[in-house]
Amino acid sequence: MNTDPIADYLTRIRNAASAGHRVVEIPSSNLKKEITKILFDQGYILSYQFNADTVQGTIKIALKYDKLTKEPVIKNIQRISTPGLRKYASATEMPRVLNGLGIAIVSTSKGVMTNKRARQENIGGEVLCFVY
Repeated sequence: MNTDPIADYLTRIRNAASAGHRVVEIPSSNLKKEITKILFDQGYILSYQFNADTVQGTIKIALKYDKLTKEPVIKNIQRISTPGLRKYASATEMPRVLNGLGIAIVSTSKGVMTNKRARQENIGGEVLCFVY
């Protein structure tokens, strides 16, 4: 049994990107769907597909690579808030990832969003992960 499904999700993406896989398949949940949509909107993944063929469903993610160097677009994807140690940030102390070049995915009272959008809407929340 997996106690931290978000860490499992991030690890599967990290491992697939480092191994050079084109597609990774992950068990689905509502939070994972929201994170996947953010990664797609920010240009970190090529495409995604939600499948409801099983009871839980799956997410198929097509990873994105640089055309010239064949390096993965996601250089690092790191879990920040864990079940044992939650990390929260207010709107004023929202973290900047790689001096604004990366994103932090934040779970707020208005849903899951990037740190930039949370700062614009002036709301804080739990910092789930950093992506760059």
